[in-house]
Amino acid sequence: MAARSILILPGDGIGPEVVGVARQVMQRAAVDSGLELKVSEGILGGVAIDSAGTSLPEDTLEAARASDAVLLGAVGGPHWDDLPMDQRPEKGLLGLRAGLGLFANLRPALSFAPLAQASSLKSELVAGLDILIVRELTGGIYFGEPRGVELINNERVGRNTYVYAEHEIERIARVAFELAGKRTGRLCSVDKANVLEVTQLWREVVTRTAQDYPDVELSHMYVDNAGMQLVRAPKQFDVLVTGNMFGDILSDVAAMLTGSLGMLPSASLGATGQGLFEPVHGSAPDIAGQDKANPLATILSVAMMFRYSLECGAAADRIEAAVDQVLARGLRTSDILTRGAATGMREVGTSEIGDAVLRALETGDER
Repeated sequence: MAARSILILPGDGIGPEVVGVARQVMQRAAVDSGLELKVSEGILGGVAIDSAGTSLPEDTLEAARASDAVLLGAVGGPHWDDLPMDQRPEKGLLGLRAGLGLFANLRPALSFAPLAQASSLKSELVAGLDILIVRELTGGIYFGEPRGVELINNERVGRNTYVYAEHEIERIARVAFELAGKRTGRLCSVDKANVLEVTQLWREVVTRTAQDYPDVELSHMYVDNAGMQLVRAPKQFDVLVTGNMFGDILSDVAAMLTGSLGMLPSASLGATGQGLFEPVHGSAPDIAGQDKANPLATILSVAMMFRYSLECGAAADRIEAAVDQVLARGLRTSDILTRGAATGMREVGTSEIGDAVLRALETGDER
């Protein structure tokens, strides 16, 4: 089998720390699976601005296009907050997603049993939680034109355009229907069709597409109600599909159901199987370099890489099982430490919990 090409983009803040740990897990899982990986590294975000003058250097984009998969840490931080909007680190990430044609963002919210008490909700509401949010990634208000700030009648006016074409809605809907069909066969489409014409079109296209998936039960929900239901009774959902902005917000809400943003991985996929894999959390510059960051979301993003881009589901299962074993033994970074709720927990740092996952992956027992 030919070597698979992986581009690593550590990024800013805690990105290099969590990616460094996840890279070790990735390489161990590849060896165990008989996969040869050709790994290279590039720059994106603030670090790219500082060294190359742009958040997405052309050689980074070309290397990403030539790769089978990209593993990203995080981008951004207060050091670059005063830059114009089109020059900030986050623009590099948006450009990378668009440049690779990655229109489908998969964000699972999976509650590991040992973390049920870490959720902000009662443990019985989240125990066994397994939600998948499918977010359209390259359209909607984040990319719509016209946009910007201009002077009108002697005051500044900001404008963003929320726009979707039928083909953009249909292709993300088909991804969601396919995934729902492999799970419990339930799909909820989230919109705001009572006030936004663009989401009226969204609902019409999703409903029409459902005719090709008779085994999937489709429901619709307004986004404000969906947010409420996620914190009221989250286990009513299986797969949700929604637009770029709504998906961004709802997936962060869902992350807290699992105990922390530090537990939520993501996969951004295009039409070819190539993917960008990254934790949902940000760059957390306040704890960067202190060995405090939770690397588990990045490690779980590596599991998604094996499942969706490297076509090695068994390796993904082993990584997820290793994370579960480590949590079951009580190891916690500070963001998932439930103080006073249970005995047997021990606070550890980035490196130690990463080493524990490696041992669990290698031996099947974290000890």
